[in-house]
Amino acid sequence: MSAHKASSPLLASAGLPRAAGGEPVFAQPWQATAFAMTVRLHDQGLFSWNTWAEALSAELHKPGRKADGSDYYDCWVAALSELLKQLSVASGAELETLTQSWQRAAEATPHGKPIVLENDPLRRG
Repeated sequence: MSAHKASSPLLASAGLPRAAGGEPVFAQPWQATAFAMTVRLHDQGLFSWNTWAEALSAELHKPGRKADGSDYYDCWVAALSELLKQLSVASGAELETLTQSWQRAAEATPHGKPIVLENDPLRRG
């Protein structure tokens, strides 16, 4: 991780799964991607640390969370999606359309191959 990213206040996010050395731990590639996107948007000034902390906290404290914390990055993505809607970066409909496209792409991708949006059979060039 670069020194710039290592200094991001997002690394201090409550409940962030960490390795013994303090680096974030990701069970799936999409979790690392969601983390990196959030860090990048924060670094670009799209939202403040306080705004992010409030959004993530709201998701982490919703009823129905998994006791083992295995849904942490699901909460992370939900918080980011909500912020994008609140900041008018993307509408709920746009996010839903993109989510469905990624799901179709995942279903159409052979096991062991990277999932790319271009694998969505309904995607138009």
